[in-house]
Amino acid sequence: MSLSGASERSVPATKIEITVSCRNLLDLDTFSKSDPMVVLYTQSRASQEWREFGRTEVIDNTLNPDFVRKFVLDYFFEEKQNLRFDVYNVDSKTNISKPKDIATMQLCANKLDKKDFFGKSDPFLVFYRSNEDGTFTICHKTEVVKNTLNPVWQPFSIPVRALCNGDYDRTVKIDVYDWDRDGSHDFIGEFTTSYRELSKAQNQFTVYEVLNPRKKCKKKKYVNSGTVTLLSFSVDSEFTFVDYIKGGTQLNFTVAIDFTASNGNPLQPTSLHYMSPYQLSAYAMALKAVGEIIQDYDSDKLFPAYGFGAKLPPEGRISHQFPLNNNDEDPNCVGIEGVLESYFQSLRTVQLYGPTYFAPVINQVARAAAKISDGSQYYVLLIITDGVISDMTQTKEAIVSASSLPMSIIIVGVGPAMFEAMEELDGDDVRVSSRGRYAERDIVQFVPFRDYVDRSGNQVLSMARLAKDVLAEIPEQLLSYMRTRDIQPRPPANSSPTPAPEQP
Repeated sequence: MSLSGASERSVPATKIEITVSCRNLLDLDTFSKSDPMVVLYTQSRASQEWREFGRTEVIDNTLNPDFVRKFVLDYFFEEKQNLRFDVYNVDSKTNISKPKDIATMQLCANKLDKKDFFGKSDPFLVFYRSNEDGTFTICHKTEVVKNTLNPVWQPFSIPVRALCNGDYDRTVKIDVYDWDRDGSHDFIGEFTTSYRELSKAQNQFTVYEVLNPRKKCKKKKYVNSGTVTLLSFSVDSEFTFVDYIKGGTQLNFTVAIDFTASNGNPLQPTSLHYMSPYQLSAYAMALKAVGEIIQDYDSDKLFPAYGFGAKLPPEGRISHQFPLNNNDEDPNCVGIEGVLESYFQSLRTVQLYGPTYFAPVINQVARAAAKISDGSQYYVLLIITDGVISDMTQTKEAIVSASSLPMSIIIVGVGPAMFEAMEELDGDDVRVSSRGRYAERDIVQFVPFRDYVDRSGNQVLSMARLAKDVLAEIPEQLLSYMRTRDIQPRPPANSSPTPAPEQP
């Protein structure tokens, strides 16, 4: 059985409630005050059209209305969601939804079927919630445990609503697979349970038989394809990404751009860095797409920006971490437009060279992230590159060390390269390891930019698609850090200033 659909979004969006108040409205009534009402419009990403989402009630005779009716919307961190509020005379406060319940569990397996010719199996689990129409929706996929028939998976969390959708007796199906690098994962077997049954493991171990229906039909003496044991299960209230942002958590954005010679001469149209007067390069589009979302979560809009793999004037020193603004003391650029300006200026002054080293800039950001661990700051490093990494061992070591810090790494690959090494750094299936140590969290997200280029040449649509996917994992990565450190969001009413971030 193929898992081609396993990467589709399965976790529900965060719901937010928007409450509207107005102050000092114009008085448009002759013999009394205005009777205001607010209409909320949302903008379609595809057509850019504004559509009415909802209306408040009408409050008579006031210029300072506090509307009771709330707007409840789906919130996606990775998308730019434009809203329009029109105020009418008829003749933002935000109240985040309550913390959601989260189920945390740990499982192990025993004597699973051997699927690999030269080894054992590389097992992982896929959780499905049953729907009322008889279909199933993927709600979680565990890590892969390599080369064993008796795996022990790390504890993991699933939102209770994603698991049962409010029905504690709803069927939960769990498939067991043997992971294959090419994506053609081998089906080992399956078993079913329910949220209510899983919750019993709070007091006792629960053992499930893993059954393969085809083997069961073909072999008379077939017993099972192994067993899976639920070792622990607990339910806690979990805060949302929006709760932390509302409580003052800042996202600190750092950019690192590949200036190696494999990108081609920036003066030639074939170069990935070519500065066309008519359109942005792939590098500029990736930077603009991600940066314009991130910058709304950073109050000072100052972004450290670096290049790597270039020879610097005047002596031709090779650098793997040089400030794009040519200021070693203060590498900050003002806003994303400032980053773009510094990037274009660097293309005119440095010589593209090599090799491609990631570790120096990762360690630079990690040193800044290590200085603030109270949840007030979270660091996001965007690396844009065209090719094969030259310091894979050092980069893995840097990622494993950084996985315990409040930071995430986004890697966008541009150009025609195959990027197998980048896929290895993206720990969605197999956690990154170095010298026997495994990454504490999955903090790397890799995407090839070519997968998001609109065929009609619409750069706005290409950037929107890229931003949507490349930023999709950031909220969960932030939450995973806060969970492991038991950090709760600050109360929204707390007006005390957030400490200034450490600059990479």
